[in-house]
Amino acid sequence: MKPKLIFNRSFLKLITMNYLAHLFLSGDDEQTMVGNFIGDYVKGKDLNRFPDSMRKGITMHRQIDFFTDNHPRFKLAKTYFRPEFGLYSGIIIDFLYDHFLAKNWDLYSEFTLRTFAKRSHSVLLKNFRYLPVMVQGFLPFIIQNRRLESYSSVTGIVESLKIMSQYSSLPAKADFVLQTIEANYQFFDDNFKIFMFDMIRYVNGKHGMELKNPDFAAF
Repeated sequence: MKPKLIFNRSFLKLITMNYLAHLFLSGDDEQTMVGNFIGDYVKGKDLNRFPDSMRKGITMHRQIDFFTDNHPRFKLAKTYFRPEFGLYSGIIIDFLYDHFLAKNWDLYSEFTLRTFAKRSHSVLLKNFRYLPVMVQGFLPFIIQNRRLESYSSVTGIVESLKIMSQYSSLPAKADFVLQTIEANYQFFDDNFKIFMFDMIRYVNGKHGMELKNPDFAAF
């Protein structure tokens, strides 16, 4: 029998972070991408060892998380999973939002998801020496398993949840997640698009990005 490691909610937040969204929202600057990717792994005075653009990305990551946690659409989506997942419901929405970003990728980028993923991998590997030890440890897994692309299918989400529940305190209720997504798929799709419209408008204004933002009226 595999041992069950009891991770707290904060640690689960780290290993299930919506990597695709954070990388996408970083724009074209490579060091900002790196900082946004590692934002949850940099604490206190360690911030000073990074170049300016990476520090910008780290700060941006934290502000994106704050914006997300307090957005009414994110809060509403969590209610669908709270009865079974409680405080872990936000983790499910992180997965789900990366799924809909991957699924709707053509709305947001002129490049294919595969091209974006390969560029992201290249940028992270080129800056490997700046990555915290924990990130250096799991980056090869993310690249090998094409994590950034895997959530374009709901199956990718469900399989990841099943694996996580074997090694953590996350409830082993992947079937409930699948049933809930399938029963409310259009709602979650619309929910994400409204959320993402607000998020892109926020990062474009707050951080001077020029991300493509589809006209909400078209949804």
